Amino acid sequence: MQTIDFELEGDYVELNMLIKLVGLCDSGGAGKAIVASGAVRVDGTVELRKTCKIRAGQVVGIDDVEIHVLADPEA
Repeated sequence: MQTIDFELEGDYVELNMLIKLVGLCDSGGAGKAIVASGAVRVDGTVELRKTCKIRAGQVVGIDDVEIHVLADPEA
């Protein structure tokens, strides 16, 4: 399993944009399609809301990739 650490800038990032920002897709629209397909888990639960707010401390899973969302150390 691949693990990606993502440093959050601000309070949250939308789920579809997180997928784009870590390089798992090319655009926010492609991110929305991935979420809509049911392939994305947030803290172990399937998440279908494309613009769900992801905050520090949450873990997003797609296939064999886990994205650990970390608080910005400078915030």
